[in-house]
Amino acid sequence: MRANRRTDTKPELALRHALHRLGYRYRKDYRLDLDGGRRVRPDIAFTARKVAVFVDGCFWHACPEHGSKPRANEWYWGPKLVRNVERDRINDAALILAGWTVVRLWEHVALDEAISTVVTALAASTALNPADPATPSQATPSQATPSQATPDPAASSDPSATPGSPAEPGRPDPGDPPEPIPPGTDDSLG
Repeated sequence: MRANRRTDTKPELALRHALHRLGYRYRKDYRLDLDGGRRVRPDIAFTARKVAVFVDGCFWHACPEHGSKPRANEWYWGPKLVRNVERDRINDAALILAGWTVVRLWEHVALDEAISTVVTALAASTALNPADPATPSQATPSQATPSQATPDPAASSDPSATPGSPAEPGRPDPGDPPEPIPPGTDDSLG
């Protein structure tokens, strides 16, 4: 059982890489210490938006479609797989009670469907908290229009900005969300 990975499975890696390419930033295998001493480790955690994503293996989490029941050592595997599912439900309930949105995906779900499920959950959590700066911007610097490049000081959320005072050229408004890193310039991928 030493060869069975807890993190960085192929479906999880594919989902993480796709989300990263879309501009989303997250924590992987991030330990959450919840009230009551419960510890949960989502595969992907969006901490600012409180969205926890789990990519569950069909065997280990008893998928109703693809989960197989081992014939050898049934006395061991049967209760173990039931405990895994029970633990998943308890962790889901604890996360929801702590204000998190839980997304559970099976490893057999198509990548496009998994991405859309996660993005939908992130959009819903952003709708609940519209001032969230972690939302990826829709326009990259090369796509910015002149009206986006020079913010209007009157519309600024900065209390020190006075109406009618010109914005300093080349300096973004502190109230604006950060611009995403253009593709090909992020060297954190290695």
